[in-house]
Amino acid sequence: MSAPQVSSWIPDLNLITWYAERGGSFLSRASPWTKLGLLALVILAVTVTRSIIVLLGLYLAVLSLYLLAGLPGMRLAQWYFIPLFFVISLVGILAWTQPGTPVVSTAVLGIPLVLTDAGIFLVLSLGLRTLISVTCTLLVLMTTRYEHLAGMISRIFPSPLDQIFLMAYRFFFLTIEMAGNILRAFRSRGGNFVRGIRTEGRVLGEIIGLLFIRSFDRAERVRLAMEARGYRGTYASGARVPHPAAVEYMVMALAALALAAGLLTLPAGVW
Repeated sequence: MSAPQVSSWIPDLNLITWYAERGGSFLSRASPWTKLGLLALVILAVTVTRSIIVLLGLYLAVLSLYLLAGLPGMRLAQWYFIPLFFVISLVGILAWTQPGTPVVSTAVLGIPLVLTDAGIFLVLSLGLRTLISVTCTLLVLMTTRYEHLAGMISRIFPSPLDQIFLMAYRFFFLTIEMAGNILRAFRSRGGNFVRGIRTEGRVLGEIIGLLFIRSFDRAERVRLAMEARGYRGTYASGARVPHPAAVEYMVMALAALALAAGLLTLPAGVW
């Protein structure tokens, strides 16, 4: 691992890569195609289902797999902060406008606000969908080696989309490292966003602008370095991606059948 993480609330890409490359759990030994197929099924399930029961059961199942794989649970709880913050920020206002049975009523500046059971259902539903998607995505990334990810990307996406995905994934590390260096330099000079957010808001804007400028400059230097080494627009991955075993095909088939059965038997909107 290279530079320390920027914040405990932001997923540490170096830690994710360390688990992916050094992991020895049963999920790490499974075929990447199996994990990708299960991830697609999970995303499909959270997209089409409207049942809180199904979402809660799916979240507990994904979380159990995450913990059984030996991945850090406390880090996962910290990484939940940013996606949940966005969900609450976007849906928190809409929750007070949903028709249904009133649960809480108040007034702000003379404007009546009523929180209904449908509003609570909306927040819980989108919150569970977010937690399931984040947990399952991290589970796949932290149990799949990078060469296997690169191999699947090269086989799934046509050119130049495969090149964009491969380069973007690797450049995330450079961007996070640059952000960490800038923030450490800011803190070493006495900067503190929590203590002086009003007075140092302008500094935060300058830091973000500096990060964008340095990112573009670093990307240009990376491009020139790759061209100097013979890169001509194609970075083909020759890594062999293990095929699913017979038991893994059975697991994916059972998961697909369970999803279909749940969608067909449970009424829409059931709690």
